[in-house]
Amino acid sequence: MSTKVVVNNLAEFQALEGHRIGESDFLEMTQERINMFADATLDHQWIHVDPERAKVESPYKTTIVHGYFTLSVLPYLWEQIIEVHNLKMMVNYGMDKMKFGQPVLSGQRIRLVADMKSVLNLRGIAKAEINFYIEIEGEKKHALDGIATFLYYFNN
Repeated sequence: MSTKVVVNNLAEFQALEGHRIGESDFLEMTQERINMFADATLDHQWIHVDPERAKVESPYKTTIVHGYFTLSVLPYLWEQIIEVHNLKMMVNYGMDKMKFGQPVLSGQRIRLVADMKSVLNLRGIAKAEINFYIEIEGEKKHALDGIATFLYYFNN
């Protein structure tokens, strides 16, 4: 993993515009994690939680990670890339142009790669739009692409 980017204020955020911010470590998407996500979201579709059936009926011959589980690890992976200081709070503002490129199979490892698309100054609040993709180790196609938008409220 590369060194975390440290940001202390709006100007430092704006300096990242148009640049690669970084990439996270890989995270293994185990069947145990898939099952816990299924329990938390009440989504127990067999293709996610029934390895024996998946071996026979799934075109992937194994279970697959829920697409929303792949998305839900974004904050965990994001914190490995960037450290923002001097904050009152940070708000998840939105997700745009999300596309699931290919499923993540049980046991595969994923990581986040992030580029700063834009940073707007909204009266001292940084509105950061991040182009991101979730990469599957050893695969050419991404699991997920999109634009994440966060609002960073800095202390004065």
